[in-house]
Amino acid sequence: MFDLIGGAVLTLAQAAGPDAAQAAAGAAPAVSAAAGAATTALAGAAPTAGAAAEMMLTSGAVEAGGQGVLHFIGQSDAVGKSLFVFLMLMSLASWYLILAKGLTHLRIRRRSRKFLSEFWAASSLEQVENEISTHGAEEPFAHLASHAIHAQKHHTKYGALKLEESGSTAAFVTRTIRKVIDEETARLENGLTVLASVGSTAPFVGLFGTVWGVYHALLSISMTDGVTINRIAGPVGEALIMTGLGLAVAIPAVLAYNAFVRVNRVYLAQLDAFAHDLFTFLTTGQQVADGNHERHGRTISLASHRGA
Repeated sequence: MFDLIGGAVLTLAQAAGPDAAQAAAGAAPAVSAAAGAATTALAGAAPTAGAAAEMMLTSGAVEAGGQGVLHFIGQSDAVGKSLFVFLMLMSLASWYLILAKGLTHLRIRRRSRKFLSEFWAASSLEQVENEISTHGAEEPFAHLASHAIHAQKHHTKYGALKLEESGSTAAFVTRTIRKVIDEETARLENGLTVLASVGSTAPFVGLFGTVWGVYHALLSISMTDGVTINRIAGPVGEALIMTGLGLAVAIPAVLAYNAFVRVNRVYLAQLDAFAHDLFTFLTTGQQVADGNHERHGRTISLASHRGA
């Protein structure tokens, strides 16, 4: 490339005159030599610049690698470590409840569907009672039916032997059904208070950890000389990790709480409707007139045995 430039200069000098051409001819080797020297210098400088850039990137990566969750926890005091452990315990408790209650709800719904199918296909209440005695009351519908049938038969046969059994048979069966529904409601809502508490307090625990970490970071920076943005951004950024941890703990707990509340509300509504149907059979011996069960293709053939 530099030879082409030297040739072009010589051509222009010849067009200008013989003296200029002679001067240009003498300068061409010097131009070529200078160009070669520049090329050699650039080639030698390139590895040096590459090595310097690589060293800068490596040092930056090492410096960035020293920042993170573990680095922040290691540099924090007893309060910061305690808040971190507290958030981890809250997370473990919430996830345990989420998994345990999720599996429990799936098992209860499957057993409830099976029991209701057998209940409405039974020919008499004695058959239902025998099935419950054989397989046990493993879900709320069977538990409710077992207690209600036993209460109706006991009050019909023995009457009001105790104060809690006072009143008519219908009143005693009503109190028994209400008691069982209250027990099942409390059982289904067990653990929801923990999820609600975690979802409402975890963000504030993380925020307190962030404030505490920023305070100590700024306090340590103020006692050093040569404060730059790099010395401030690292500790402050690490302190913000606690807020992120608080949100990571709270969000699953809030979503699970809302989901379980809705599932419980639907399930308890179904249990209340079943309690109404069961009460009608036990007190009047008549089938329910709304025909809800015929829509599912089942025939209700339960008979009343109030005189048994």
